[in-house]
Amino acid sequence: MTASANFPAPTRPAITPHLVVSDANAAIDFYQRAFNAVERYRMHTPGRNSIMHAELTIGNSPIYLNDEFPEYGSVSPLALQGSPVTLHLTVDDADAWFERAVSAGATVTMPLENMFWGDRYGKLVDPFGHHWSISCPVEELSPEEINRRTEAAFR
Repeated sequence: MTASANFPAPTRPAITPHLVVSDANAAIDFYQRAFNAVERYRMHTPGRNSIMHAELTIGNSPIYLNDEFPEYGSVSPLALQGSPVTLHLTVDDADAWFERAVSAGATVTMPLENMFWGDRYGKLVDPFGHHWSISCPVEELSPEEINRRTEAAFR
């Protein structure tokens, strides 16, 4: 099989986060309240009270999600007691997005602050165990200036 010149399809990104959660219905509600997610659709698991697949968009990015299916090895960060993955949101107003997420039930793990690389940046964990970082640019910096500031920050 050879790669197509049309891959990925023009309407789809090459990579889409696919989150496993302990309660997909509650997660969809949280992501709508916290991140202004728009639900595109949800597919229920036949014969079960669970979601096999749902698609949301946050800004111009899709997010897939489903309930846990441990019998197939599909478990959430809560079942694993953590996650090494952080989903990053670049937004127009980090303070507003951060506050909305906290008000919806996210837990702050790193408060927002202006960072040496020129972004206002902070981190959260959602009620389903997924880690999120939120940032917006506050300064336009050259790579050289970022490197200088990095060195200074780690002295």
